[in-house]
Amino acid sequence: MKLRSLTLVFVFLAGIQVSAQLASSHAPAANKAVAAPTQVAPTKPAAKVNGAVLTELELRREMLTIFPYAQQHNNSFPKELEPEIRKGALQMIIFEELLYQEAKRINLTIPPEKLAAAEKAFRGQFDKATYDEFLKTECQGSPAVLKEKIRRSLLIEKMIKTQVQQKSVVTVADAKAFYDKNPKQFEHGETVTIQTISIVPPEGSDQATLNEAADKSKEALRLAQKTKKPEEFGQLAEKISDDDWRTHMGVRKPMEMKAMPPEVANVVRGMKVGDMSGIIKVDRAYVIVRLNARVTAGKTPFADVKDKLMSDMQKQKTLETRAALNQKLLQNAKIEVL
Repeated sequence: MKLRSLTLVFVFLAGIQVSAQLASSHAPAANKAVAAPTQVAPTKPAAKVNGAVLTELELRREMLTIFPYAQQHNNSFPKELEPEIRKGALQMIIFEELLYQEAKRINLTIPPEKLAAAEKAFRGQFDKATYDEFLKTECQGSPAVLKEKIRRSLLIEKMIKTQVQQKSVVTVADAKAFYDKNPKQFEHGETVTIQTISIVPPEGSDQATLNEAADKSKEALRLAQKTKKPEEFGQLAEKISDDDWRTHMGVRKPMEMKAMPPEVANVVRGMKVGDMSGIIKVDRAYVIVRLNARVTAGKTPFADVKDKLMSDMQKQKTLETRAALNQKLLQNAKIEVL
C-alpha cells in the first residue's frame, strides 16, 4: 500500500491528463494515476470527519481506484454498481482520514529525509508546466501545501504498516498450530488425475446424429488404445475430443472420486495407473478415460499446504485487524456524510 493515499490525492482536475508512463520506477505515487473525474467541483464536500472536509473529487478518485474500468467509459460507472462503489470509496477515504488524524494525535513523525525523497519522486513525475498547474489548482500555488499533502500520505502509509501489517504477520508456528487444531480441513478422499476424450453429440440430436457420435466414439477408442504415453493420449484428445479439456491435452485437475460422475467413478475405481477405460456413457456423451495418478484417502502433509495456508491466514488476519482498527477509530469520531 505504498503511498496509496498520495496516489489518490495527487491526480488532477478535469482537463489535466496524468499518464502512468510519466512516472519513474522511483515514483510509486503514479502507479495508479488517472485523470480526475470530469464535471466535479474540486471543493464540493462529500463528508466531514471530525470537522475535516473530504471532497467529492477525492471520493470520485477513490471510486476510480476501486473500479478502474470506468476510465474506459468517460469515467462513468455502471448504474447498478455505482451506489456500492460509492459506498466503498466513501468508507475508504473516511478510514484514511481517521488514520491521518490518529497519526497526528499520537505524534507520529516522518523522517525529514524520507519526506524529501517523496517530494522529489512526486515532482519528478511531471514537466514544469503540469507541475505548476497542479500547484495552482490543488495547492493554492503553495509548495508548503503540497509538502503537507505528501506528509499526510506518508503518515497514512506508516499507520497501515505499524497498526495493520505488522500486527497481521503469520508465522510458520501459527500455521502449524492451525493445521493441528483443524485436521478435518486437510483430509481428502481418494483423489485421481485423469485424461479424457469425449465425443458429445449436440443437444436434441436426432437418431442418425446419435448413431454417428457412437461410431465416432468407437473410432476414438481404437485410436486411443494405440497410445502408450499420456502425451500421446493428449495429442489425440486435442484433435478429436469435444470437451473443453482438449485444450489441456484432456488432462483434468486432480479430483476426489466422490466428485466424479458415478458412471466414471465406477469404472476408474477398478483401474490401475496407466490403464485406459472403454467407452463410458455419461448422459449423451461418450467418454474415454486414462488414469494418470491415484492418491489414497488421507491427510495432506503440512509441508504441502504451508505456503497457501500462511497466505490465507495472513489475508484473513489483515482484514480482521484493519476492520478492528477502523471500528476503534470510528467509536468516538463525528462523521457527517454530506
